[in-house]
Amino acid sequence: MSAAESLQNKIKELKEKSKAVILAHNYQLPEIQDIADYVGDSLGLSIEASKTKAKIIVFCGVDFMAETAAILCPDKTVLLPVKTASCPMANMINPEKLRKLKSDHPGTSVVCYVNSSAEIKAEADICCTSANAVNVVKSLSEKNIIFVPDKFLGSYVQSKLPDKHLILFDGYCPTHAKILVQHVQRAKKAYPQALLLIHPECRPEIVLLANAVLSTEGMLRFVKRSEEKEFIVGTENGIIYRMQKENPDKKFYPALNQALCPNMKLTTLEKILFSLEDLRTKINVPEPIRIKAKSSIDRMLAVGRQD
Repeated sequence: MSAAESLQNKIKELKEKSKAVILAHNYQLPEIQDIADYVGDSLGLSIEASKTKAKIIVFCGVDFMAETAAILCPDKTVLLPVKTASCPMANMINPEKLRKLKSDHPGTSVVCYVNSSAEIKAEADICCTSANAVNVVKSLSEKNIIFVPDKFLGSYVQSKLPDKHLILFDGYCPTHAKILVQHVQRAKKAYPQALLLIHPECRPEIVLLANAVLSTEGMLRFVKRSEEKEFIVGTENGIIYRMQKENPDKKFYPALNQALCPNMKLTTLEKILFSLEDLRTKINVPEPIRIKAKSSIDRMLAVGRQD
């Protein structure tokens, strides 16, 4: 038995004893995905967190994801195995910056990408994910809408809804921003038969080159349904493990080998085991913030997904 298998067995035993559930994002390491009860994108993970009957949620991802679970499940213990696993894009905006944006555009509704802190969600009117951002903005009656913090996702939504005017914040995902036109062109030249799948957190000029623009879960459904056999994947490369696992007869190529989120890779089997053993990595959201943030998340969940 390998060291990884031994750790996985210990985690399974402790998980059952503790009545815990392990949720993992599609960008997590392969061994983390393998130990999880559910692997998915931000929207799918939010839904799973909201309906789980487990007493403990071990969230393998970054801080805003675990916060979202804590907001939805105040009666449960939510653990983030590595409390320093953070999201650079989420950290680009803070409540003061958002309040300034709101004061500059009084009376304007705020759509907040779920990749943000609990405090930002509490300041927003409704959240969205990459899987339902277009539908969320479309659901609002007004023309002018503040969209934070991802300017690239916001510009994608704007391209789909020309009758709306999105006021964008200058935030972005550093990992997706690494993928440039020359990288995509190089991949397309190397794999001319492959379809190009792009995440809407990518730069607009990359989005224009895509055969399909999808959330991570949308990508997974797309490749499963497609009759094509080769795909260039324009997002964080962790998703390729699950793609290959679920579609062994197909081939997947990263748009950029360096498209790796260092924060998503901080979670290890050892950290999961330690968090279950001592429960020291609990995520807490102050109740006044939780209540306001939950309202924004609930409105998002009511919209559902689009891809």
